Amino acid sequence: MSKSLLIERLDYGEKQTIGRMFVLDGNKHSLYDCQTLELPWKNNKRSISCIPEGEYEVVKRVSPKYGEHFHVTGVDGRSYILIHKGNYYTDIRGCILVGKDLSDINSDGVIDVTHSGDTMADLLGLMPSRFKLKIVKL
Repeated sequence: MSKSLLIERLDYGEKQTIGRMFVLDGNKHSLYDCQTLELPWKNNKRSISCIPEGEYEVVKRVSPKYGEHFHVTGVDGRSYILIHKGNYYTDIRGCILVGKDLSDINSDGVIDVTHSGDTMADLLGLMPSRFKLKIVKL
């Protein structure tokens, strides 16, 4: 049965976008969920904006910097949009961070994602090598 990811963006802030990610089975039932952290919407500008809502192809990838992670492909005008571990909006250059919960870890007044490494490991274990990602605004 094929699996996919769904990100529901919940809050577009000045410094970041907060969302919830769901792993869906072929019948669109949620098998797993976690938090997401992205940059704010700035017209899809490279390195400073989240990507547009829409549907994308995703593939597993390995790099020296991020280890095993996901590469979101087919983003108009953008390249190397990744889903990877990290906690703070300052860890992002257009990518998507995942975590178990939301908390202001470093007490800077901005929400962060927690337990990102564990969450990324869960997702890597659940998802196939190629799948679809849908991003929507709630």
